[in-house]
Amino acid sequence: MKIAGDWLDDPATQSVLGMLTGAGFHALCVGGCVRNTLMGVPVTDVDIATDALPETVSELAEGAGLRAVPTGIAHGTVTVVARGTGFEVTTFRHDVETFGRHARVAFSADLKQDAARRDFTINALYARADGQVIDPIGGLEDISARRVRFVGAPEDRIQEDYLRILRFFRFHAQYGDPAQGLDADALAACARHSAMLETLSRERIGAELRKLLAAQDPAPSVAAMQASGVLHHLLPGADASALPVLVHLEGGTPGGWLRRLAVLGGEDPAEGLRISRAETRDFGHIRDGIGSLAPPSELAYRLNERLAADITLARAALMETPPPPDWQRDIAKGAQACFPLRPADLMPHLQGPALGIALKKAEAHWIASGFQADRETLRALALT
Repeated sequence: MKIAGDWLDDPATQSVLGMLTGAGFHALCVGGCVRNTLMGVPVTDVDIATDALPETVSELAEGAGLRAVPTGIAHGTVTVVARGTGFEVTTFRHDVETFGRHARVAFSADLKQDAARRDFTINALYARADGQVIDPIGGLEDISARRVRFVGAPEDRIQEDYLRILRFFRFHAQYGDPAQGLDADALAACARHSAMLETLSRERIGAELRKLLAAQDPAPSVAAMQASGVLHHLLPGADASALPVLVHLEGGTPGGWLRRLAVLGGEDPAEGLRISRAETRDFGHIRDGIGSLAPPSELAYRLNERLAADITLARAALMETPPPPDWQRDIAKGAQACFPLRPADLMPHLQGPALGIALKKAEAHWIASGFQADRETLRALALT
């Protein structure tokens, strides 16, 4: 089987591959770029595997006029920059000892050893510069079936890095066939080791959850996480039952991952997941908005269109009801609305706290009027 794509034909890609093959070494594109091409998914970066040792890769790059950066030299990785694009070039290797995220590796000239240390069969696919695919461990069959399986024994792969539990569910959401369900052996192993997720950094957990919840339809994976006990160790008290409703209401256009996180409920995950300040703020708005009575138009006026849509759809999903009629039109109207009354309009008649109270009273009337009440009407109301 051969693959083709702009990323493979790119002169930058070919120059790095040619640099290695021209010196008599293997040079194979590996992992996500091959997987995504076979599955019709856009390719975002290109990783290369070789039997050349890291120092040789660096020497060859310099000799070819390319820049070599020792980004992961202890694990055999050199980033080669060609035409402004970085390619992670990693020497074939096998694990000697593993401990969580890190491992002690030995370099190898054996492609099968390199494939055997990867996480999932669909990530253990290689391609030559001409697009010829090499499949050492049966990944093509799993690609065809849209099946996510660990390489070798799931137990072994998981104990090498417990984050692979979450990656298993994320990869199923992104690449798996929801109709056939999750691999039973993998699911059982994930359940047995689920408590070990609590030993991982919250940054790593948050990064994986973000990718999982951003998938087209993460609901089947998240439901399996809850059934297996995995979700409890990530988000204590969370409930996945509203997520498929939300996905349905989104109508095939995935919303922001924070919207989906909010409908899971449970303990406030924002602080524990180490998300950014902006995301923490937005999550707080979504969570508070779900519990408020403000209509979509007011939410858009006070926040913005995106957050108003998040809150409106999340509310509907949790209540298992359709969103209000014309909610999208109301959100657009609220986002464009501009309160016509200013403090100066009520001064000097009102000052201090009385001024603030009057403005809030007028604003509430203006919102209730559908943003129709004019400045003079609102001024007269505020001064009464």
